[in-house]
Amino acid sequence: MSDDPREEARAAEARAALERVKRDSETLLGSSMGRAAQHFSGADAPEGDKVELWGRRIGRALSLLGVVVLAWWLGHQLKIW
Repeated sequence: MSDDPREEARAAEARAALERVKRDSETLLGSSMGRAAQHFSGADAPEGDKVELWGRRIGRALSLLGVVVLAWWLGHQLKIW
């Protein structure tokens, strides 16, 4: 491989284009569900810290429950159901 800066720029541009194609070819539901699953599983917790992992999982589950309850309450107040 040469040390030509133009070649490196072209390679970086090609990698960026391939990443855009990969990102744009995913289905909306599939990519959203995958991100949601990672979020609610606490995948961003520090490695080896089980208390932090379960704290994030419990907190995120409670926040989801809160959103569902508030949505139900709003629908009840607006006489939607």
